[in-house]
Parts: sequence; C-alpha cells; structure tokens
Amino acid sequence: MLDDVSTRAKQHDRLRMNHNFHASMDAPIHRLLNALEPGTYLPPHRHSNPDKEEVYLVLRGSLLAFTFDADGNVLDRILLDPSKGQYGIEIPPGVWHSIVVLEPGTVIYEVKEGPYAPIIADNIAPWAPDATDSEGIARYLEVLLG
Repeated sequence: MLDDVSTRAKQHDRLRMNHNFHASMDAPIHRLLNALEPGTYLPPHRHSNPDKEEVYLVLRGSLLAFTFDADGNVLDRILLDPSKGQYGIEIPPGVWHSIVVLEPGTVIYEVKEGPYAPIIADNIAPWAPDATDSEGIARYLEVLLG
C-alpha cells in the first residue's frame, strides 16, 4: 500500500497523494496516508476550525515540520525521521504550520478532525509564496532548510 500511494505521488503534478481510510469527507475523524515527494509544497497554513488539531506519524522517509508565528517567523523546526526514533508531531489548533519533505518515498499517517473543509484564503499564510510561484517556492524552501 505504501509503495502504491508513493508511486501515485511521484506521478502527480503536486508530488503528493492521499489514501483515505475514512469512508467519506463528512466523517468526524479523517485518517489517511499522505505520500509526499521532495519538492512538494504545502503552503504554511492553519485550519478554518480553530479546534482542529492534526497528528502526523512518519511511516517511512523523513521530513521537517515547521510551526510559525503570525509574521512567518519559525517557532519550531522538528525533524521527523523514524530511523532516528522521531516519529511524529501533534499540531495544535490554529497554529501556522508546514512541512518540507527530505526523502523520496516519504509516507505519513495523518489524523485530523473532520468533516473536510477546504482551507480558506485567510488561513493560507500571506507571508509565504503562492502555490503557483515556483521561483518563490524554491527560494522559500532554501530559507527554511538553511
């Protein structure tokens, strides 16, 4: 299953792919595999529901998880790498966050409150590059990895 979702992520233009375990997008709890490849960009964001928290458990590969203040300053930079005994993170409600994938074939198990609600513009960090700005994204990721 991990290989299948990773293969689909590599073929997708966003370099990531989910495999949902929840039966519908209206489910009260969402449980999913999220396969992520280096170069995928998850704009720093927070969730519409101020009570929604997320849990990431890295099943394979590695990534850096970031939390930010309201001005975009990095508050925390956490390496998640099961080979080093660092498996996961819980992201509190309303916290600006993002990840940077470090290894091909990275897969996380993600759990968060449902139902699904698209992230609204107010909850996408205004201080980070837009998802369509490939040059800005490259510079931004360099700064985060710096």
